[in-house]
Parts: sequence; C-alpha cells; structure tokens
Amino acid sequence: MTDIPSEELFEFPCDHIFKVFGPNDGDFAVAVRSAVSGVTPVSLDAMKLRPSSGGVHQCVSILVRVRNYPQLLAIYAALKQVERLRYLL
Repeated sequence: MTDIPSEELFEFPCDHIFKVFGPNDGDFAVAVRSAVSGVTPVSLDAMKLRPSSGGVHQCVSILVRVRNYPQLLAIYAALKQVERLRYLL
C-alpha cells in the first residue's frame, strides 16, 4: 500500500487523484467507486480505467474534490477495505 501524505502538503479544498490497482474486471471498479462514494459523491466522469499491458490488472483513477484532511484519510481508509486491492496510491 502507500503512506498517506502529511496534512502540510495540502491546501484544502483541493482536487486529489486516488489510484487503485486490482484485477481487470467490472466488479473491482464498481467496488472502488462504492468505497469512495461512501465518503463523498463520485460521478462516473471522475473515474478512469486503464488495463495493464497484459490485461490481467487495471488501474482505477478517481478525481475527488477533498474538503479537508479527515475526509482524505476517510477515503484512503475506505479504499483499503476494497477486496482484491493490489496497490493504492
């Protein structure tokens, strides 16, 4: 996983991209969106899916407008609970 950047590195509110890596199937992307949506609303336009070169894994990138540091921490915590998560940036 990743270390969460310290609060001093941000000026809130700000846009932040969360990158989540896992299996290349629709269920994983839905689970990622659901995890973030549990903290703050996420539109489908805010998500990008990119398969790995071998097609086995994918990167789900989500652009979120984060209001404060506790909300940022809550999103990271929710994403860490996604099943089959391989890596989180």
